[in-house]
Amino acid sequence: MKHFISPKDVISIQELLKEGLAQKANPLKDRLLGKDKTLVLLFFNSSLRTRLSTQKAGINLGMNVIVMNVGSDSWQLEFGDGVKMNGDKAEHIKEAAAVIGQYADIIGVRAFAGLTDREEDYKELVLESFRSLAGVPIVNLESATRHPCQSLADLMTIEELKTKPKPKVVLTWAPHIKALPQAVGNSFAEWLNLLDYDFVITNPVGYDLSKEYTGNAKVTHNQKEAFEGADFIYAKNWSSFSDYGKVIPGNEDWIVSEEKMALTNNAKFMHCLPVRRGLIVEDAVIDSSNSVVVQQAGNRVWSVQAALKKVLEGV
Repeated sequence: MKHFISPKDVISIQELLKEGLAQKANPLKDRLLGKDKTLVLLFFNSSLRTRLSTQKAGINLGMNVIVMNVGSDSWQLEFGDGVKMNGDKAEHIKEAAAVIGQYADIIGVRAFAGLTDREEDYKELVLESFRSLAGVPIVNLESATRHPCQSLADLMTIEELKTKPKPKVVLTWAPHIKALPQAVGNSFAEWLNLLDYDFVITNPVGYDLSKEYTGNAKVTHNQKEAFEGADFIYAKNWSSFSDYGKVIPGNEDWIVSEEKMALTNNAKFMHCLPVRRGLIVEDAVIDSSNSVVVQQAGNRVWSVQAALKKVLEGV
C-alpha cells in the first residue's frame, strides 16, 4: 500500500480489517518491521485520539515518531502558486514537504476543512500537496473530506460486535453549537458502502452529504423511522454541504435519546468523540451498557497500526 488517504488506496478492505484485529490480538508482533524507520506526524488542527493512537501504533511497530503542530511549532506554510510571499507565511509547501520527506519514511497529516470554499476544501490541497511533493507515503489523519483511520476503527468495532451477518447500521446527524466538517460522515459512508451492511443515513433537510460519499445508502429525513430495527446507531454532526459550511437553525430535537434508542434492535451507540453530552446524545444513552464509544476509540490504535504496517511493507 503506497499511501493511506482513502479506501481507494486499499487493495482489500476485508484483509485490512483482519489485519487490524490481528494487531489488536498481538500488538507487538511486528515490532521489528518499523525498526530504524521514522514516522512524522503533522497536525494543522487539534487532536486527542488521532495523535495518541498514531504515536502508540508507530511505537508498537518499532518506529521513531516525531510530532509537530504546524504553525505553532513550525513556520506558517504557503500553498499558493506564483504568490509573492510578503505576508505572515514564511515557508512554501514546495520546500517544506520536500524537506520533511527527507526526514521521514512515512508522513501523517491532519488538516481540517476551512468550511468557507467547498471547491477548495474538496480539492484536498494540503493532503495532495504532501502526496505530490514529499516523496514518501502519506497517511490521512483526517482531512477536509475524509477520516479513514476513524472509519477503519468504526468498521472493526462493528465487526467485533455484530450478531448477524448483515446488521442495520444507521449514521444519524445530531446537533452541535458550531459548524463542523463533513469528513467523518463522508468517510464512514464511503467505507460502509464497501461492505454488505443494511446502511441508512438520516439527517434533517439541508444536511444531505455529497452523493459521491453516500453512494447506495438509503438517505431519509425521518430520524425515528431510520432508528427502527437498527443494530448500530452512529451519531455525528456535520455542517451543510449544499449551503456549504452553514448551520441551519433548529433541529435540536435530533439529539440521540433513550426514547429513540428504544425503537432500535437493542442497538449499540457509536460516536467518534469528542462528544457534547446533552446536545448530541443524552447521558443515559452514552453511559449505558450499549454505548461502545470507548471500545471504538480504543480500536483507533489498531486501525492505524494495520494501515501503517501495510505501508511499511511497501517502503
